[in-house]
Amino acid sequence: AAKVIVMGRDMNELFQSKTEGLDIPIVTIPNWADLESIEPFPREDNPLLKELGIEDKFVLLYAGNIGHPTDVETIVEAAERLTGREEIHFLFIGAGAKKKWLDSAVAERDLANVTVLDYRPRSEQTVFLNACDVGLVALIRGMLGTAMPSRTYNIMAAGKPIIALTDEGSELARVIDEEGIGWHVRPGNAAALEEAILAARDARTELEQMGQRARAAAEAKYS
Repeated sequence: AAKVIVMGRDMNELFQSKTEGLDIPIVTIPNWADLESIEPFPREDNPLLKELGIEDKFVLLYAGNIGHPTDVETIVEAAERLTGREEIHFLFIGAGAKKKWLDSAVAERDLANVTVLDYRPRSEQTVFLNACDVGLVALIRGMLGTAMPSRTYNIMAAGKPIIALTDEGSELARVIDEEGIGWHVRPGNAAALEEAILAARDARTELEQMGQRARAAAEAKYS
């Protein structure tokens, strides 16, 4: 290869270690936000929240592929732990290899605080990405250096804070910390995720500032 392009700094470090001694230039080019079609939208005017009857809830949104690298199990476990907190609601929008498991788990555990919807058209991204207080991004253990979910940047474009399940030192964790736009905990730790969600709920006044920083970073660094 004349050049190898990776999507995150953790990937760059992994590739550098795997190509040690070889003359292969490795460069990092991050993915980007769809700023042309996604923008912050007033929560009180969101038609999806009204349609689902959850406009008065503290909503956590997972939107995108629900595939094998997605730690959907930990989100569901956290939702189960939070069933007594009626003001907190989880909204999933998407499809993928773990969607069937998700539907079954929500039904079997009778999780009234979880709503699962199929994919919505890209043309509706501004609506559904704004149908929350916080966006969720979730990777399983062992993905350090191998994945950077592109949905991260579109959540930022919508001006939303992020709670992520990701390994320490990942590109996802670095972006969240550098921009001051949310929280990240290790995959598989439902108790830590629950704690982060409650911290976010209690930091409502700070969420707007985090959202503004997220949008600004999307415009300045990830356009």
